[in-house]
Amino acid sequence: MHCAGCVTTIERALTQVSGVRSVKVNLSDKSAAVGGDVSAELLIDAVSKTGYKAVIKYSEESSHQHSKESPPSDLKQLYPLFLIFFYITMATLLMNQPEFSIPGLMYDFMGLFYIIFSFFKFLDYKNFPQTFAMYDPIAKAIPAYGWIYPFIETGLGLAILFRIAIYSALIATLIILGATTVGVVRALSSKSQVQCACLGTALQLPMTKATLIENSIMLIMASWMLFSGFGG
Repeated sequence: MHCAGCVTTIERALTQVSGVRSVKVNLSDKSAAVGGDVSAELLIDAVSKTGYKAVIKYSEESSHQHSKESPPSDLKQLYPLFLIFFYITMATLLMNQPEFSIPGLMYDFMGLFYIIFSFFKFLDYKNFPQTFAMYDPIAKAIPAYGWIYPFIETGLGLAILFRIAIYSALIATLIILGATTVGVVRALSSKSQVQCACLGTALQLPMTKATLIENSIMLIMASWMLFSGFGG
């Protein structure tokens, strides 16, 4: 494995093996921890079909001990996401000095959200569509959607920041983030170990409830702006 794309490919192959309940691929030490009732041969075969070579790294006993180790907390794993939200909030407050208005704060927060999140998707653009399609229903049905999604986010961010076609931008927000949220809920409900593509694939964030909260904030803001008459 050499990049986040390799991690995504192997995670996807292992997740599709019958009996697998959880998959965690570590790029730094080129290993994969798999939970579930499945034979090592099936796992090796699944990885081999992707073009990579796999071997058993731990004995059965050591693997059992390894599975008991506490995984990193969600707070630690999602630190980059929380940090970005903090900076977006601070930038929004500064942009609305000296007078604050709720519509202005919401517009600027949403615009910065789109711009910054699209930036991170472009960092590993070639691997983003595949990861995104693992949970987003539109990207699953239309592969090209994953390729244009970062551009859509950039366009929506600029439209909202410059107050251009606000009504259309808010409607688009409800549609695209609504669809993504459905996919996130399904992934969380099935307890699938899916990589979150909200900040692209370079940071390798796990899919957690924080992803659901992040999307919900944007959906609530867009809905409030539309129904309050600020989207006109």
